[in-house]
Amino acid sequence: MSAEKILTRHPHGKAGVNISRSKYDQIKKFILMKVDSEGDVAYEDLVDQADEELGKNFDGSIPWYITTVKLDLEARYILERIPKVIPHRLRRPD
Repeated sequence: MSAEKILTRHPHGKAGVNISRSKYDQIKKFILMKVDSEGDVAYEDLVDQADEELGKNFDGSIPWYITTVKLDLEARYILERIPKVIPHRLRRPD
């Protein structure tokens, strides 16, 4: 039996990708925990922290999964980019 999948969304209407539900949930939980604890977080810091904290036990490219799930969370209005800030930072919408 194959693992459950989720079709991700993209905030600009591009096609999403099918990924493992368990990996999606793991990365989503990590991203939201970081954003909620810090208020907002730089994308680069998020990738670095995920690599540090999940790297040993995660099978796959952490930067790819962070990007994919981050875009899905933006498309679902769970996260947003802070406008006009470089490098880009993420936060929960008001």
